[in-house]
Amino acid sequence: MAANKRMSQSFTIDSEPPQVLAEPDDAEQWVGDWAKVLAADLIDSRIVEVDSEVSVEDACEILLSEKIFCLAVKATDPAKSTEPYSGLFDFADVNAFLTLAATRHTLLRDDLDNPRVDAIFSAARSGHVAVRLVSNLSEKNPLEILPESATLVSLLEVFSRGAHRVLVQSPNGSFLGIVSDRRLLTWFAAYEPIASFLETPLSSLRLPSLTLFSAVVTATSNSTVLDAMRLMSEEGVSSVAVIDDDSNVLLSAVSVTDVGRIVVPSQTNEILSTPLNQFVALIKAPDGSTDGADRYPVYAVSPTSLLSFTIQKLLATNSHRLFITHDSTTSGSMSPILPSSRIPGNLTGLVSVVDCLSLFARFAHLDVDPARMQRHRRASSASSNSAHSDSRSSSRNGVSITRTPSLRT
Repeated sequence: MAANKRMSQSFTIDSEPPQVLAEPDDAEQWVGDWAKVLAADLIDSRIVEVDSEVSVEDACEILLSEKIFCLAVKATDPAKSTEPYSGLFDFADVNAFLTLAATRHTLLRDDLDNPRVDAIFSAARSGHVAVRLVSNLSEKNPLEILPESATLVSLLEVFSRGAHRVLVQSPNGSFLGIVSDRRLLTWFAAYEPIASFLETPLSSLRLPSLTLFSAVVTATSNSTVLDAMRLMSEEGVSSVAVIDDDSNVLLSAVSVTDVGRIVVPSQTNEILSTPLNQFVALIKAPDGSTDGADRYPVYAVSPTSLLSFTIQKLLATNSHRLFITHDSTTSGSMSPILPSSRIPGNLTGLVSVVDCLSLFARFAHLDVDPARMQRHRRASSASSNSAHSDSRSSSRNGVSITRTPSLRT
């Protein structure tokens, strides 16, 4: 297999179509209950604001020091804006910006003529890239606002389109806080009427993003950190699976949050060319080990895992997605550790928080398309991706990164 193919790929699993359960008889009653729950009652985090002209470096430092996942970027000119915020800024945007900075020497003229890219590079040459220029650069972090009177059903509608956060606004225009998709999933986990439905195996559910037996974005353990960053940016995903080069067995994962917490503070170019197996060791380092037991395991379930078990594991491990493997031992207990499998290519697919919420959104007959943002991101970069694929291949074949992704490009 060619080296560039082995360094990063998407696994597609051929499998028999699952037997899909029909909509529960009491789904209509459930939706009626959901329509009585207010979004304001599900707020789980405060809004941390940042001025639009704050540098990307300083915005990153706020994310890290406050131990939060998102900043609200104030409107450039509040007097002329109907809303106080122009957008959001999170680790996915950090990853997109660092990737853009690190690969700018491979960009084509059409890319450089893009107004937003041109504005970012112009600002970088002056020594100050404002966070407003990078807000939602990943196209995974849209500003979603709902009124205080909005219901749980309204939240489902937003989250089933792939968003992860919603700002809740009071009638006087002030903002009350943020509701995350994880908070909503917590609510469903405790909603007693659906308890029997939650005891359904994943393989029998109509997962809206069709990732249970579909493609998973992966990188091999010898790929570089920059390879993983570029994959996440181009494929519109927040994490990539790290696969053993020889056996194709799932070893670990790298996420945009890992990039924000390790790459940004490193302030060195060398981190970009670090092999992923070494980078994973850096991710695990703060957790350490005791008696040889890894305290930073890979989280996985199997196709036979129950939906209730899957939701519990998503919440208990603070993960946004779980990998699905053929290893049946992952479905029998709440242990989050993926046992060492000897089965080549044990990775089957993945299931996310948004997937689970989209199951419930179907019962409310909502427009369910959690992969919409991912497709939009892929489409927006498709032409440039194909045009300079040779440049990407050379990087993945061992060419070292010679330009730093410093925030001051």
